[in-house]
Amino acid sequence: MSAEAPRRRQSPERSRPSVFWPLAAIIVPIIGIFTKIEVSGEENLPTEGAYVLAPNHYSELDPVIVAVAVWRIGRAPRFMAKESLFKVPVLGWALRATGMIPVARTSNASSAKHTIQTAHHLVENGSGVIVYPEGSLTRDPDAWPMRGKTGAVRVAVAGGIPLIPMAHWGVQEIMPRYGKLSLWPLRKRIKVVFGPAVPMPERGEKPTPPSVLVAATDAVMAQVAQMLGEIRGTQPPTERWNPSDHGQRETGRLDS
Repeated sequence: MSAEAPRRRQSPERSRPSVFWPLAAIIVPIIGIFTKIEVSGEENLPTEGAYVLAPNHYSELDPVIVAVAVWRIGRAPRFMAKESLFKVPVLGWALRATGMIPVARTSNASSAKHTIQTAHHLVENGSGVIVYPEGSLTRDPDAWPMRGKTGAVRVAVAGGIPLIPMAHWGVQEIMPRYGKLSLWPLRKRIKVVFGPAVPMPERGEKPTPPSVLVAATDAVMAQVAQMLGEIRGTQPPTERWNPSDHGQRETGRLDS
């Protein structure tokens, strides 16, 4: 008889009482009615300490799925969120209570300072953050990851934090990009994969050159696309969709 695999240990941020508990008690069972989330590679997400998680983004609903998947394997899901959302009644309280991180559109100097502050906050609190490296819903016609922004990499480099790529597929069957919600049939299958940490450039005394940050971001996007291709059973395109090449405006949580 083969021995059972050891059960993954939950992090202190999940095992200690927090506002996440009542939220998860409501959200997780509801999501479980409409989806069947299959997770693999969970050993790649650290059980303790800071991390940056970089998933693909192709549906308005996928942040909920990402959050549930992260919670299920023992970590508290925290996102980068636009600073303006923190000013919305009730929503702002919920964002602050769950430790979400506000991001404002600022100058390059202010942005660099905020990146360092964010990284230090993650390290000091041993928490993770979910950053969509694409900055917005992908514009790729076939929903492949598009060109990434450097925000996720900059946070990881500033704090010496592991950057974990993540790919998932199936949410489009519930809510296609800019489409309508479709809950029937129930228990639609969603596959989620956590990949091993992508090597990051070391932070030196001088700021990391933009070209190095871009190269690291390209490596992250390539890994996310490759994992997504394995889920979808097809090869991803060799070149990322670039909205600026198609006259489309990008909006995001962390600018490149």
